[in-house]
Amino acid sequence: MTPWQPLTQSEQLTDIVQESFEQPIIIFKHSTTCSISAAAKAKLERQWSEAGLETAKLYYLDLLRFRPISNEIAEKFGIRHESPQLLVIQNGECRHDASHMSIRLSDVKQVVAS
Repeated sequence: MTPWQPLTQSEQLTDIVQESFEQPIIIFKHSTTCSISAAAKAKLERQWSEAGLETAKLYYLDLLRFRPISNEIAEKFGIRHESPQLLVIQNGECRHDASHMSIRLSDVKQVVAS
């Protein structure tokens, strides 16, 4: 079971930055109408239990319902918006971002471990 935390308000980004000093934060930006995004989300859900990322907190952003939050994320962390997209936030900054089929939990684990 994937422990998704819904990301629905821009105020949560302040909390995410603060939390990222205590634990790795993963944000998955998902377009509910895109088949590539659905495939990436399904892959994450299948691999989560064996990924060894229990210490990370996982946020889910529905891009179609909350696009302004995605824009704010791009601006706040200095990354280009993509969909689907996975970000790793640690110590207040984006340490890793991947999109489309390059989203891999093995890469996330390496970033979190370093």
